[in-house]
Parts: sequence; structure tokens; C-alpha cells
Amino acid sequence: MVGLLRVRAAVLAVCLCAVAPGLAGCGEDDEPVRVVAPAVAGSAEEAGGMDALVRAAQKEGTLHTTTLLRHWANYGALMDGFEKKYGIEIVNSNPFGSSQEEIEDIKRSRGKASAPDVLDLGDAFAQSAAREGLLAPYRVAPWDSIPANQKDPDGAWFNSYGGYVSIGCDRSRVAVCPASFADLLKPEYRGMVALNGNPTTAGSAFAGVYAAALANGGSFDDIQPGIDFFAKLRDVGNYNRGNPNPEAIARGETPISIEWDFLNLRHVDELRGTDVRWKVSIPFDGSFSQYYAQAINKHAPHPAAARLWMEYLASTQGQNLRLSGYARPVLMDVMAKDGTLDEEKAARLPTVEGPPPAFPGAAQLEEALRVVRKNWSEAVGE
Repeated sequence: MVGLLRVRAAVLAVCLCAVAPGLAGCGEDDEPVRVVAPAVAGSAEEAGGMDALVRAAQKEGTLHTTTLLRHWANYGALMDGFEKKYGIEIVNSNPFGSSQEEIEDIKRSRGKASAPDVLDLGDAFAQSAAREGLLAPYRVAPWDSIPANQKDPDGAWFNSYGGYVSIGCDRSRVAVCPASFADLLKPEYRGMVALNGNPTTAGSAFAGVYAAALANGGSFDDIQPGIDFFAKLRDVGNYNRGNPNPEAIARGETPISIEWDFLNLRHVDELRGTDVRWKVSIPFDGSFSQYYAQAINKHAPHPAAARLWMEYLASTQGQNLRLSGYARPVLMDVMAKDGTLDEEKAARLPTVEGPPPAFPGAAQLEEALRVVRKNWSEAVGE
């Protein structure tokens, strides 16, 4: 059937060019786009266009996601919106999992109908998955508008949203909230400072270590000072191994949290009505920004739905929903210029001091993750 579609597409293109030589796409150097099955389509155009992709996805009827917390970068509203718009059920497994667990899951579940169709990964983990050949190349409609350093050149993944490493603090339990990594070592913060996850497996925690490195003489090429900082934080008794989720914060278990600003800002909303007074700041001595990648499992059991999900996340609707959850959409600058950005939501984001953010390259991320995996447990005890 796929071969027949290709033949029909080619014949149609030839006929159109014969009767209308000036028709766009009929130049000598242009070739008609091959229409292929969704499982191998590298774009919506190759799947027959958006309408055809939608029909194929609706026929599949289901999308399998993994590790998507509803409060994380507004995934709750995104999943609800996708289901309502397309009538496709989302089955989300292991919501509290990490980037590395996602990679392990698609390896373990290959060939199973329950395997995850799509992935949300920290960039270092997305690059690792791409090197292992686990991802299906796919370019969303606004691919050319996504900055070159926010996507894989071969189409294996693209960044959808991001944020800055931030420090959240409960002003009802902490007399003076810290504003920098240096502050976190002060004796008044004994047992208070939590990190969101384990940096060997979780992108948020990995970013926290990178930010600490930048604040302590490190660089994109040298993350070791960040590991050393957390070892020192443990030695002075300030490191808190708890999970800084809203419930733990409300109980007073994690009064200070190092995590993405979109998570800390969301805590402000989540903790209204409690005794918590949550303050969020970007540490001026360790400003670090990073984005999260979206990718398709190469062996996705619902390949059309997976590709439609990518298009939804990259659409104006999806990008503004990210912003509603305090995450910075990757197309934020483009949307601000063309007038499609929700300016009211954008105005809620915290001010960041200094020059525009720089990002570590692929080789730097790979090496940094290797160093963290090698040295973190021995240095910090996890």
C-alpha cells in the first residue's frame, strides 16, 4: 500500500507540472514529497499533510506517554487539551520517573503495545538516546524557526520548553531567604536545602549541579566544582535529601529547593491557602538555563499519534500553554515578534540578571553527564 501511495504521489506531481509548468515545486531541482506511512514519516508533509496525520492518529486512538507530571511545564493542560482537540486518549505511565528511566523503558518495552510513544528528556539524555539510535527523526512544522542549538541537526529531537535553575524558599520558615549558591552554605540553612532529584538520572538535578559549578569557578567544560559544592553542602549539614514536592514543602520538610524556575513558580500557585509563603529567585552567581527535548520512540506503537503530539507541542497553542505553566517556550522570541505570544503570561516570569543565556554544546553535555555519573555517588553519598 505504501508503494502504491508513492507511485500515485509521483504521478500526480508529474501531471501537475505538465499542465502548469510555473506551478510552485515543479522546478528542475525540486522533487515531489514522498507520502509514506506515519511510522517512517519525517514530517507531516511526508505523512500526507496534517489532515491525513490527524486521521491516522485518530484511527490509532491512543498515545502512550511516560514520566509526565501534570504540574511540570503545564503538562496537565497540554494532555487535557490534546485529548479534547483530537479525541485521542493519553495513557501516562510512571509520572514520577526520570529522563534515564524513560530511555531504559523504551529499551525494555520494545515491541510491546504498551511502550511509550514519545519522550520528554533533558538535552544530555536526548543526545544519549539519539546516539543509541532509539529515536525516530521528525521535523515539526515550525522546525526552521527553532534555534539551531535547540534541535538535533538530523531531526531526532527538538527542544520545546525550558527555564532557569532557581532557588525556592518558604519565607514563613526561613528568616532570610538565600539569593545565591554561596548563601546556601550559611549555618542558618542547616538541613534545609533540597535538590530536585538525582543528577545522574534527572535533568532538573543535573542542571542544578551545572549551575553550582558555574557559581564556584567551573564552566561548561568543568562540572566538577558543582559536585564539590554539594559535597560541601552535605558536610556542613545543609543538604536535605528530601523530594521538594508541594506536599513536602507544605509539611515543612524541604523549606529551600533548587529546581527549575517553572517548578518553583508553580509551587506558588499550588501552595496558596497553606501557611507557606514561597519566594523564587534566580541565583545571580550561578545563572544556568536549559531546555527539555521532545522525541519519538523509534518503535512507537502509535506512530501517527506520536507525530501529532509533537506538532501540538510545537504549535502556538502548545507553546502558550507552556508559558501558562511558567515554562519558557522555545519559540518565545519568534512568537513575540509575530504577535502570537501570550504577553500577560510572559510578564509573570522572573527577571534574570546578566547577558542572554549561553548553552553547553553536545560534547560538553556528554562529558558533564559522564563526570556526574562517575563522581556524584562517592562525593555526595547518593
